[in-house]
Amino acid sequence: MKIKLKTNVKCGACVATIKPEMDQLENVSWEVDLSHPDRILTVNGQCSEEKIKKALEKAGYKGESIL
Repeated sequence: MKIKLKTNVKCGACVATIKPEMDQLENVSWEVDLSHPDRILTVNGQCSEEKIKKALEKAGYKGESIL
């Protein structure tokens, strides 16, 4: 399963900030496209969108569903 979220992650330091929380999500791989204007977070694996959003929020960032 692939989930994509629009985020307010702006730079490499922001990615480093969310990394500990995102790495706690089990059986997923993830990346943030910093070159995209919406800073798209792509998560591959078996994880709910809600869990991903909570991990981002715990790190101080927001994720928004892409319709």
